[in-house]
Amino acid sequence: MHKIAILVLDGVIAMDMAIPLDTFSMTKSREGKPIYDVRVCGSGSYISGSLFRLALSESLDWFHKADTVIVPGLLNISQEIPVEVIEALRCAADRGTRIASICTGAFVLAEAGLLDGLRATTHWETADVFAKRFPQIRVEPDILFTDNGQILTSAGVASGVDLCLHMIRNDHGAAVAAKVAQFIVMPLERGGGQSQMITHETPDSQDNLSSILLWIVENLQRELQVAQLAELAKMSIRTFNRKFKEQTGTTPLQWILAARIKRAQQLLETTDLSIEHVATAVGFESSDTFRDRFKRIVGVSPLAWRNTYRDSHVQT
Repeated sequence: MHKIAILVLDGVIAMDMAIPLDTFSMTKSREGKPIYDVRVCGSGSYISGSLFRLALSESLDWFHKADTVIVPGLLNISQEIPVEVIEALRCAADRGTRIASICTGAFVLAEAGLLDGLRATTHWETADVFAKRFPQIRVEPDILFTDNGQILTSAGVASGVDLCLHMIRNDHGAAVAAKVAQFIVMPLERGGGQSQMITHETPDSQDNLSSILLWIVENLQRELQVAQLAELAKMSIRTFNRKFKEQTGTTPLQWILAARIKRAQQLLETTDLSIEHVATAVGFESSDTFRDRFKRIVGVSPLAWRNTYRDSHVQT
């Protein structure tokens, strides 16, 4: 079973800690069995937050067993990080352990030197401080998360959920991640490159695009044009593009492409449809275009994805 260590320090942001703890703990295989063994670790027996004192279940020794280490954010980005924590993180990185941060947890990874020369992000409010303090890091302040392979970082709170779902999808496929997203009432997880700065409209606002997003997901097999979507939203194309970027952090065409690829991943894992039929089902004009876009975004071919995450219950 994949072992996850959540590293908590004094001043930890409670929600940043709870996100990976709950998300990974509730993840189940298609047979309904737990996939991850999640433990909360630290350098002492207790840690203190702004409103609580927490007894830790594991010490830093559990790092040696962990396949993934996750560092939640801290309220005080200037606090001194214990030497034993820095050393434990460096040793884990040397062993090839996957290490991720949520929100200002990126400051801890940076102090350990794990982000030197890499792309990284953190909460937009602390991004300028982060960039000035660690000039050797390529800070990208307006994106949701970065994935450098072994080392990952995310922005604040909600993007931590996106990052966790991203890791689950990479570990066990889109169908498993989709079940977790459904359980926690999370929409289609956002891509890491989307903007942190998103406008949230009230549900009854005429400018709210939630119904349009749902319509897109339900009609991915169709040819979708921005002009058509703008008409459905009763907006000009210019206004629609602006509102879409404000509310989703990306453009309509980029969002549609991401939705098509994620739906294709689920079909590849859970059905016996041919690659050609999957391409058609998610709205690609040709299987060649589908293969090219899929590999460019996911990193492997549709067939390789299917072979890796194929549902054992599907008969071939």
